[in-house]
Amino acid sequence: MLANFYSLTALILSNCDLRGKFPTAVFELPNLECLSLESNQELSGSLPDVQENQSLLILRLANTRFSGQLPESIGNFKSLEYLDISHCHFFGKLPYSLGGLTQLKYLDFSYNNFSQPIPSSIGHLNQLHTLDLSDNKFSGQIPSSLSNLTQLFYLSLATNSFVQGNLSWFGTQTNLTYLDLSKANLTGQIPPSLQNLTQITWLYLYGNGLDGQIPPWIGSLTKLTRIKFQDNDLGGPIPESIFNLQNLELLYLHTNNLNGTLKLQSFLELKALTRLQLSGNYLSLLTNVSINVAPPKLKLLGLASCNLSEFPSFLRSQDELEVLELAENKIHGQIPNWFWGVGKQNLQYLNLGFNSLTGYIFQKLPAVLPWSNLKDFNLESNMLQGSLPHPPPSIRSYKVSNNMLSGEIEPMFCYLPSLVVLDLSNNNMTGTLPPCLANLTNSLQVLSLQSNHFISAIPPTYTKNCRLTMMDLSQNQLQGKIPRSLAHCTQLEELILGNNLINDSFPHWLGGLPKLKVLTLKSNRLHGVIGKPQTKSDFSKLQVIDLSNNHLRGKLPSDYFNIWNAMKVHSTNLLSPYMLANTSFQNREYVWYDYYNYAVTLAMKGQNLKYENVPDSISAIDLSSNELEGEIPEAIGELKLIRMLNLSNNKLSGRIPLSLGELSNLESLDLSRNKLWGKIPPQLSKLNFLVVFNVSYNKLEGAVPQGAQFNTFNNDSYEGNSGLCGYPLTETCGNPEVPASTHLGWDEAEDEGMWSVIKFGWKIVLTGYGGGLILGMSLGWNFNAWKYGWLRRVLGKWVVSNSWNGSNWYGFSWISVWKKVPWNY
Repeated sequence: MLANFYSLTALILSNCDLRGKFPTAVFELPNLECLSLESNQELSGSLPDVQENQSLLILRLANTRFSGQLPESIGNFKSLEYLDISHCHFFGKLPYSLGGLTQLKYLDFSYNNFSQPIPSSIGHLNQLHTLDLSDNKFSGQIPSSLSNLTQLFYLSLATNSFVQGNLSWFGTQTNLTYLDLSKANLTGQIPPSLQNLTQITWLYLYGNGLDGQIPPWIGSLTKLTRIKFQDNDLGGPIPESIFNLQNLELLYLHTNNLNGTLKLQSFLELKALTRLQLSGNYLSLLTNVSINVAPPKLKLLGLASCNLSEFPSFLRSQDELEVLELAENKIHGQIPNWFWGVGKQNLQYLNLGFNSLTGYIFQKLPAVLPWSNLKDFNLESNMLQGSLPHPPPSIRSYKVSNNMLSGEIEPMFCYLPSLVVLDLSNNNMTGTLPPCLANLTNSLQVLSLQSNHFISAIPPTYTKNCRLTMMDLSQNQLQGKIPRSLAHCTQLEELILGNNLINDSFPHWLGGLPKLKVLTLKSNRLHGVIGKPQTKSDFSKLQVIDLSNNHLRGKLPSDYFNIWNAMKVHSTNLLSPYMLANTSFQNREYVWYDYYNYAVTLAMKGQNLKYENVPDSISAIDLSSNELEGEIPEAIGELKLIRMLNLSNNKLSGRIPLSLGELSNLESLDLSRNKLWGKIPPQLSKLNFLVVFNVSYNKLEGAVPQGAQFNTFNNDSYEGNSGLCGYPLTETCGNPEVPASTHLGWDEAEDEGMWSVIKFGWKIVLTGYGGGLILGMSLGWNFNAWKYGWLRRVLGKWVVSNSWNGSNWYGFSWISVWKKVPWNY
């Protein structure tokens, strides 16, 4: 019907909750000058072939489901001045005919799936003042023809895949006031041509691979109000000239390689400054501030990893702060009483983690946090004492792990409607777990209470609205059975209940959880047989299972081996190569990026070897120290992704299956202390990544396989098998001895770099452990926006260490920080 309104000049249907497909005939109305359909998120459609002499001046399709390729005939919109198709589903190549829209002043193609190079014809749009091509998949160079756009004052090419982008054309962009080249795959130094942009107010270059130093000429761009250079590889000192920018409101330099010593007072003399983020560099910040300086009122302050030794005193006057990050410094002593007045009612994010804070959190009761709008509270990895401070109802993330906090969990924690993360691990908490904690799981995604002294049963009642993705209650004194209502937690990926007093049979009903990757029930009182799967999809995503140190009996679960498909074929995780939980969130102003890594610790050679970032491809099985019997089934050889297999300390008999030689990813194999007989299959010598091998105290006989990794194993791997012979044993088999120079024992191999053959190395965190696999999640070890670049540069290398102290461990912390939502500014 609308297509019959031949005299119609304006059709505005934005924000009308329209659905279905928009009729293309409306685009052909001869007198239509304005068509606005934006913000109808269920409205679909496409752009038809455009006839000549179209009268359309304004076309707005943003935030709809319009899709398809742009027609080459789009150039027939000769009168078009405003074109916004952002946040749609268009794809393909931008047509060259775009250059024919010579009257166009505003062009926004952001948040689509356009690909291939940007056509050079876009440089013909010489009336254009706003151009946004961000968040697409373009390739090639940034076209030099953009230098023809002399009227341009807003340019965003962020989040694209430009290769060897050419930035020399900026020399003629004297009218440009907003430039966004963030996440555009740019490398090299900040180009000197940018100093010609004398009218520039916003300069965004974050999320690239830019190196070199911040150029001193930055101080000559005196109209700058916002600088975002974070997430690059910029080094050297921050130039003094940056303090000439008296109009500067926002300065983000975090997650770079900046170094040197700076005075905090220099930043506070920038009177317009409201947001300062320096975290994640190698800076040393001097916090002495002259009493004659009236500091600006900050909304955001990020000084993590700035070598601070005390709380900056100027914070006393900062009553408008919304985000405060002082983590990973050397701040010691007690939290001063005046600090609880910082931010007053405005503070939403507070991170004091990984410092040296001591004493009681509050010197006087009541222990109630004073910020009514607080969303993220982090005191992890300090030495604080006392009871848990009460958070406000607005809290979403509450992390106080690795301290010396004591007392019980009060029932008030059960009634926090927005709580997503609760991490109380590695403290001295006592008492029973309130049954009402299960009520939290309607919002809670991460619950870590490990390494405390909790008693009683696991909270029993979980509803169908359960949102848990991760639960770690290990290393407590929890009793009773595993609640069957956990079957309602269909988002659960990691369940760690090890080192408790749980008295139950194998919870086969957990097999129905469609996302469960890690299941650890070690060192409890599990009994009975493991049994058979209920369906062919049971534990379909399971990659790590640890049932060691229990009282399980019967045969190995060969029927499960046949259906554990996630241990056979790896499914690529497009979001991250590591196992993690994503607990990011946002409000109208901020986005908090918050990720928690899973950590896996394996017991080998009497030591615990810790994966600090668990590859999403890893698989491990530990059924050691039970009462399992019978033969090892050949089906176990189909679990191609297994890196660790521990069946030691059982009553297994029969031969070692030849199919174990097909486990090409295997790094550790422990079959010790069983009743296995026959020969060690020579096929095992094909396992090029095998670093730990133990078949001691069985009834094996014949020659020890030679070559490759088997030349690195010493006598301990074979002792207690009187029928074995050959190197490295003293009993020969009539064959010439392998030269001693080819043998590397455990200690010598470490010195010779044996660890380098391991595809994902290990970190020794504990010595003297007698058997079994320890798995745990370190909720403090999360990485996020400003630490992600550092993560790529620093982690991935596994360090040999012997540091472990009771219930407290120390390591890296990836502290969650926020990122401003670009479209809110």
